[in-house]
Amino acid sequence: MSGLPMRAVRCLLAALALVLAASTAWAHEMTMAEMQLQEIAPGDFLWQWTASEKRAAAEDLTPRWPQACRAEEAVLRCGAEGLTGTLSIDGVGKRYSAVMVKVMWRDGSSRVYTLTAGQPEVHVYGSAEDKRGMGEIAVAYVILGVEHILGGIDHLMFVFGLLFLVGFNRRLVATITAFTVAHSLTLGLSALGWLTLSPPPVEATIALSIMLVAGEALHDRATLSRRWPALVAFLFGLVHGLGFAGALKEIGLPQNHLLVALLTFNVGVEAGQLAVVGLSWLLVRTLSGWAPFLRARVPALYAIGGLAAYWSIGRIVAILA
Repeated sequence: MSGLPMRAVRCLLAALALVLAASTAWAHEMTMAEMQLQEIAPGDFLWQWTASEKRAAAEDLTPRWPQACRAEEAVLRCGAEGLTGTLSIDGVGKRYSAVMVKVMWRDGSSRVYTLTAGQPEVHVYGSAEDKRGMGEIAVAYVILGVEHILGGIDHLMFVFGLLFLVGFNRRLVATITAFTVAHSLTLGLSALGWLTLSPPPVEATIALSIMLVAGEALHDRATLSRRWPALVAFLFGLVHGLGFAGALKEIGLPQNHLLVALLTFNVGVEAGQLAVVGLSWLLVRTLSGWAPFLRARVPALYAIGGLAAYWSIGRIVAILA
């Protein structure tokens, strides 16, 4: 990337960064709706939406039940086959980025299914036992990982901040690698229950990390962040990994292929992250000679830092409240 002017490198993706910074409705949290099914007799279930945003989930989401099931108001009757077959939700990915469906059977067992735009249907087997094959689980969790990183605006803003700070050069490889290793480490430890931390401090620290990187990218002083960006990326990556783990906890991990699901979710996160970095490189190559793009660097960084400050205040207040 040595052929690019340094000024162009430092103002990479200014246009996209401004768009992302303006997206105040999205941060790390996914917009979630929840449905509950309670078996009251063999093959019969009471079902209802149990949690959503201010507007009722039923206005935006329509369940499509397995073929043997029929809905009668709040009762789902599936007959002798039970709740077996394909369950899908129309509308997921629009107002709601995900739907969690909790099924509770009469024997006391239960199972949670997560549906997203990339995976709008799941196969249910009539019991809490997860009979999905390893390949099916791997594909599902790769998709969930990609969706999560692309929908996690605060994580992406941190990556953009690193790109502004470092530029496209050899140090960027070490910086992105350090960030990847760190958040993969804490994601795994937290998802396996070996490391726990309350979500509010994690979310507040993630917002503060964006502020720091944006502020450092605005000047040329030889600070720690500029001398050792990989170290800064690693330290904050540990916290970002806990944020990823929080989302994965909401989604749930299948116990029969737990490690496969954990690994492939992380693969999905990395694939989405690399796609963003690759798109950034392509846009810098394309727009490096365009004067408005060059001039947008400082406003973009102020927008990123300002939005991160807004998140920081809100999240710190939530901790103290």
